[in-house]
This record gives sequence, C-alpha cells and structure tokens, in this order.
Amino acid sequence: MRDIDIREVLLKSLHNKYCKQCDTLVIEELGLCQGDSRIDIAVINGSIHGYEIKSERDTLDRLPSQQDYYNRVLDCVTVVASSCHLLKVEKLVPSWWGLSEAEYKNKKLLIRKIRPDTQNTDVDPTAIVQLLWREEALEALKKRDLHKGIVSKPREVLWNRLVECLQIDELRSEVRERIKARQYWRSV
Repeated sequence: MRDIDIREVLLKSLHNKYCKQCDTLVIEELGLCQGDSRIDIAVINGSIHGYEIKSERDTLDRLPSQQDYYNRVLDCVTVVASSCHLLKVEKLVPSWWGLSEAEYKNKKLLIRKIRPDTQNTDVDPTAIVQLLWREEALEALKKRDLHKGIVSKPREVLWNRLVECLQIDELRSEVRERIKARQYWRSV
C-alpha cells in the first residue's frame, strides 16, 4: 500500500463529503510555516483540517517534527495510517488528533475511523498568518484601515501587524477566507 493509493481513496471520500459545499476547498500539499512543512491534504471551510498519510512504505521518522508544525497551524488533524503504523502513531500524536486506519478488505482499500479529531486549542497566530501571501495580508490590513505606514514593508511586517491587531478567531477566519478566494489555486 502506497501513499498514492491511500491519497486516492481519501480524496474521493473528501470530495463526496464536500462536493456540494461551495465554501469548502480541498487542496493537496499545503505548505505551513513558510514552507518548512507540508500537510498531505487540507480541507478549508470553517476550519483548516489537515490529513497526514502514513502508508506501509513510509517511516514515522518525520512525524515528531511534522507534529510541531501541524499543532501550530491546523484546527484539526487526522492521520490516515496503514495498519502497520497504527499503534505507534497513536502513541506519538496528541489525543486531539484524529486517527484513521487504511487497510485492504477483499482487495479494496478502505479507510476506517479509529479515533475522532477534536479542536486544536493552542494554535500560533504567527504561524497561521504566514499562510497569507503578501498582497492578501495587505488587503486584510486595508480592509481594517491598519495599513498606514507599512504598505511597502516586507510581508513579515504586515503579518506582525495583523497578529497585533486582530483577535485569534478573526485572524483565523480572515486567513481561511483569503485562501479560499485565491485564483488559480491548486484545489482538488
């Protein structure tokens, strides 16, 4: 069982679940923390739910470092793991992460929920705002008349102003809406 096998079944399942919801975006390989990490699949609607795939061919060596990035940005996380990794993953990840098992039954790959995900209560506003492109951050500031004196500054300055001036829920909502509004985004 390979990553691509699990990914195909998971994407089909997510498509079936969200295809009639026009405010939902499903994308592959969402970069986090300025590209330091990527989540395999992200579902963006009223939250950002990340799905990490661990196939039989994967190791779990990167999972601890991935965990740090995911915990900083994502509202919910689910690991979809092959049976051989299931117990080890369950011990490695926080209890708020969801866990699903990918296994073959009668030559058909199935994904079965083992543990439901719950809401991440400890996101990092700085890591969240880094999902915005520079122009998106500037537009968010202009919308609130917070752009004076920093229009030509680097994106880090714009991000910092957003973090300083917006409550976390408003910031999360702004970031989600900006990502969903992107043109030519690599949605599934």
